[in-house]
Amino acid sequence: MENYLDINRKSWNAKVEPHLKSDFYFVDEFLEGRTSLNSIELDILGDVAGKEILHLQCHFGQDSISLSRMGAKVTGIDLSDKAIEAARDLAKKCNTDTQFLVSDVYELPKVLDQKFDIVYTSYGTIGWLPDLEKWAQVISHFLKPGGKLVFVEFHPVVWMFNDDFTHVKYNYFNEKPIVETYEGTYADQSADLVQQYVMWNHPTSEVLGSLLKENLLLEDFQEYDWSPYACFRHNEEFEKGKYRIPQFGNKAPHIFSLVAKKNTDKS
Repeated sequence: MENYLDINRKSWNAKVEPHLKSDFYFVDEFLEGRTSLNSIELDILGDVAGKEILHLQCHFGQDSISLSRMGAKVTGIDLSDKAIEAARDLAKKCNTDTQFLVSDVYELPKVLDQKFDIVYTSYGTIGWLPDLEKWAQVISHFLKPGGKLVFVEFHPVVWMFNDDFTHVKYNYFNEKPIVETYEGTYADQSADLVQQYVMWNHPTSEVLGSLLKENLLLEDFQEYDWSPYACFRHNEEFEKGKYRIPQFGNKAPHIFSLVAKKNTDKS
């Protein structure tokens, strides 16, 4: 089998054009000033004016640019060269100074020499990474003393189920790579795409354990019984901009968020 990075790079490169055209990413409204950030991440980010922010796995950069519009100095990275090309074009059209680099998360320390106040990453990111201990090492490497990771992600419970949420199909724990082929994309189920991908499920204990091992101290952890995205095959909007998987209702978490601070106390 090809290297997982090559497979996933091809997959994400193929998604860029249909995503740019999709209602999911509302590019026209974004160009007119609409933010791509949701209430969950805005609440935990707080005032970012003047902050240096590293945005991991930024896709074509809407969140990165939104953070720039809030006054932050932002660098976004993604393994998809087509996504970064689109991100640079979008930043130019939005007249922001957002910087973008093509890089795999694990290779980033070799290509970027800078420290940041905040490392930010969100929604559908860690599933593309096989090793969260290496992920946490990269985060720690780029944080200034006292800097913070701000992280929002789909809850691992969601990834246990089949696409119709009728039964448990996958292991909650990181048992092995999940290699599958999908049709369409979460942003446009009808898109003319058939792509292979490689993913991993990561339980909450793996996320927290990897950060704690790198001396990143948990300051905030929340779970939410809704998602800001209608990105699953079945969604119901119970409040404006808030979606639930009907089979879950409010009985299971859809999203979690956390803030972890780089500890400077060596004692």
